Amino acid sequence: MEKKLQHKPEEYVDFVVTARKYKTLLTEKYKNRSVWHKPVAGEVISHLPGTIIQIMVEVGQPVEAGQLLLIHEAMKMQNRVVAPVAGVVAEINVHEGESITKNHLMVKINPR
Repeated sequence: MEKKLQHKPEEYVDFVVTARKYKTLLTEKYKNRSVWHKPVAGEVISHLPGTIIQIMVEVGQPVEAGQLLLIHEAMKMQNRVVAPVAGVVAEINVHEGESITKNHLMVKINPR
């Protein structure tokens, strides 16, 4: 015998898709998710945990957008990390051989 779940009306939320209104329940996982923040121009963060293999720049060095900053090894793959904007390297928050976590601020660039 199938048991039907009962929900209170206040548990439902409204959302609109192409001019149609729907009601749905939100999962606990969705309600407790971390909020997305817009990336800050010039901040280079790690998207995966891993190890810093090599650093190609120094603090105070001018860089162009797309210039190689460092090599980050994650999941047995060496990833080239490049400058998102042109500017001057303000901070380097990693050193070669360091293990870092996801979302670690590796390099900060002051944009031009």
